[in-house]
Amino acid sequence: MFGYRVPAPDEAMLISGGRRGLGGAPFRVVTGHGKFVLPIFRKTRFLTLAMCEAEVSERCVTKQGISLTVKAVIAFKVGNDHESIVNAGQRFLSDQDQMSILTGRVFAGHLRSIIGSMTVEEIVTERQKLATEVLETSKAEMAKIGLIVDSLQIQSIDDGDTGYIDAMSAPHKAAIQRQAQIAQAQATQAAVEAQQAAARNQAEYARQTAIVQAEYNAEVDRAQAQAAQAGPLAQAHAQQEVLAAQTELALRAAELRQQELVAEIVKPAEAEAERIRVLAVADAERMRIQAAAAASHDRVALERMLIDQLPQIVKEASAGLAGANVNVLNGADGLSEIAAGLVSQGLTILDSVRKNLNGEDGGGNGGGPGTVALRGYVGGKNPRGGTDGRNGSSDGPVDID
Repeated sequence: MFGYRVPAPDEAMLISGGRRGLGGAPFRVVTGHGKFVLPIFRKTRFLTLAMCEAEVSERCVTKQGISLTVKAVIAFKVGNDHESIVNAGQRFLSDQDQMSILTGRVFAGHLRSIIGSMTVEEIVTERQKLATEVLETSKAEMAKIGLIVDSLQIQSIDDGDTGYIDAMSAPHKAAIQRQAQIAQAQATQAAVEAQQAAARNQAEYARQTAIVQAEYNAEVDRAQAQAAQAGPLAQAHAQQEVLAAQTELALRAAELRQQELVAEIVKPAEAEAERIRVLAVADAERMRIQAAAAASHDRVALERMLIDQLPQIVKEASAGLAGANVNVLNGADGLSEIAAGLVSQGLTILDSVRKNLNGEDGGGNGGGPGTVALRGYVGGKNPRGGTDGRNGSSDGPVDID
């Protein structure tokens, strides 16, 4: 817009021609924003606030009277506050390059003053101390002209042809050279020791290699010898293995043959013997059962026969009494007693026969199997002609075959 002015970020806009600025300044200061300026009636100028640089190369004399050429670089700028901008604007607005020239001169004077109070050793060894003192002494003076110093760097210190600095550094150089020589000697010694160690290692390696080679050759010789003997030994081992296999096969064949014989002969024979034994036991049991049955049958048959013959026995006994001379004293009662005696005698005979059949009589009276001896007495004359003295009647045994 016509008449509206805006300063750059690193500039201060100075407006003159109107009312005075702050503090009675002949112009107004505008930074960071624009301002409407009446043309013709107002005049606008710009003052840089950027960083500036000044170089100093000054020949100075030290406290010891030794001449030194000192080179330094100063970084400075116009202060950001209103007072610094006003002071710098009144001094450098028309020719802003004069700020670097004036700053170099101011620092050169302070540099000569401070170096004159120091020795060469202090200047060389304490450069930061020198720079700090120069800044401190120039701060107030630089503030008057609206400038502030950001840094001061001593670039070089040269004593020309006097050689003082070189002489001063000679002991250090000698010490450094001595240390360097010592280090070199140590390095050389270390290298020699390393070479010697390498030579020893090589010798040891060669010795170990020779030992290993010798052992390898010996092992190869043993292997060759074993290989030379391997043929016969292998053949012998093979024959032993064949014989062992044949022996094992023969044993297996014998075991199989034994099992076959057991299965073909022994087992059938044992089975046949068991069959014969079982048949014999069965036959014996059959015969025993048959004998028991026969004996039981014969005993029953005999008893049946005896029972059947009992009336006949009684009849024969009665017949024997027919011709006997029997005197009956008590009449009918006596006859009844005689008849009862005959019957009782027949029962006794039957019981004796049964006992003989049951084995109770071990062959008494000369009897045996199939023969039964019956003995009884009846009144009167017996069949063998015997006589009984009782009551004048005959008696005797009766044998039944």
